[in-house]
Amino acid sequence: MLSLRKSQDRGYADHGWLKSFHSFSFAGYHDPEHMGWGNLRVINEDRIAPGTGFGSHGHRDMEIISYVLSGSLAHKDNIGNGTAIPPGDVQRMSAGRGVVHSEYNHSADQATHFFQIWIEPKQHGINPGYEQKTFPEHEKRGALRLVASPDGAQGSVTIHADASLYAGLFTGSETVTLPLDPARKAYVHVVRGSINVNGQLLHTGDAAKLSDEHAVTLSEGQDAEVLVFDLAA
Repeated sequence: MLSLRKSQDRGYADHGWLKSFHSFSFAGYHDPEHMGWGNLRVINEDRIAPGTGFGSHGHRDMEIISYVLSGSLAHKDNIGNGTAIPPGDVQRMSAGRGVVHSEYNHSADQATHFFQIWIEPKQHGINPGYEQKTFPEHEKRGALRLVASPDGAQGSVTIHADASLYAGLFTGSETVTLPLDPARKAYVHVVRGSINVNGQLLHTGDAAKLSDEHAVTLSEGQDAEVLVFDLAA
């Protein structure tokens, strides 16, 4: 079964310095029909104005993935990490029993456009942790590159959750099929462009929720960037 989550139906918040679309209920946006999908709890598409950002704040018991599209995101936390996340990098922060961090756009003239993703962990109270890796464009071209997984397979970042995240770039005749366990759930989010997902045409910001499916096939992309999640039910 496939159901669509259209871009225009997402929650939206404009804080001036931050503009954010919420695929699932978050902060001041609450929709009881969209509280998450499987163990996927948050997909926020954020744009941070130049010279602004999130001050120090805390998280616990959540696997948090940052996926930057343009600009750069500066990360600093209380467990000793201080890095910049450019486009092409994937950052994983395991909040565990508690972590405090900040996220900032130090550019004077360019907004930072990124996705913040939260996935429920398999176990609470673990030691907080951090990991960041680069995934070149050519590895995602016409393919689904595994970028996050429970065991760090294929050089992906390791998340402490029963979930895997793939990223792909598609245009023209490029097609890929990812086998799925029908007892699990999957979620496809179109970051940009348009693409056919199991016979349904999706555009920028659209998503597909899949359950009881044996595979997801992506085809007929037009300058498309896609995130695909394999999730615990």
